[in-house]
Amino acid sequence: MRILLVEDEVALRETLAARLKREGYAVDTAADGDEGYYLGKEVPFDVAVIDLGLPKRPGMDLVKALRDDGRKYPILILTARSSWQDKVEGLKAGADDYLVKPFHVEELLARLNALMRRATGWTKPLLECGPVVLDTTAQTVSVEGKPIDLTSYEYKVLEYLMLHAGELVSKADLTEHIYQQDFDRDSNVLEVFIGRLRRKLDPEGALKPIETVRGRGYRFALARSDGGGEEAGEGNGEGGATAARE
Repeated sequence: MRILLVEDEVALRETLAARLKREGYAVDTAADGDEGYYLGKEVPFDVAVIDLGLPKRPGMDLVKALRDDGRKYPILILTARSSWQDKVEGLKAGADDYLVKPFHVEELLARLNALMRRATGWTKPLLECGPVVLDTTAQTVSVEGKPIDLTSYEYKVLEYLMLHAGELVSKADLTEHIYQQDFDRDSNVLEVFIGRLRRKLDPEGALKPIETVRGRGYRFALARSDGGGEEAGEGNGEGGATAARE
């Protein structure tokens, strides 16, 4: 999953970027609102984290500009302002959630996880498609209740396909969302991961969870069985659930 992080405070930006990368995210960073706007309109992000107190272009204006340009990915704003008026203005500008500085990184991770799930129509941390269950919080996968051992990149590929279960996902789109920008886009690594996932999820060849649409991409073919309903502690405001992605 690809994240845009726009934060002018160097230490915080570098710390958050390093942690997000360790959690398995592809991260693009910007130090001011103009750079954030350029990246935000050029790259297909899954979620953005934007500080309100940015140089060159304030965070509030950046959020409005991205929404005016039709960018629909979730946006979480970071603010040092604790007044309810500032939070309301940020949400009115087009943000989907907020955190007040200082904050715990675990809360940020939990909120990003929830925002990305909801953006693809999932309401719970467990993505269930037939017998395949992926826990986005614990980053675990099971088939018919049996745990499946996946590498970090195998997990990333499967998570993105299951979040978009039933949809055609092009190879280019999948690559953009799970790899850092310096990844070799011409390699056959993605096909290798897909092959490994098929063997691990479906060793007998009975489920056929991942379809290849020749010349177009891949589709996770098992129907989603999301039960719906929000979990306690998730949503806007203080006190969101914590999650660690490893």
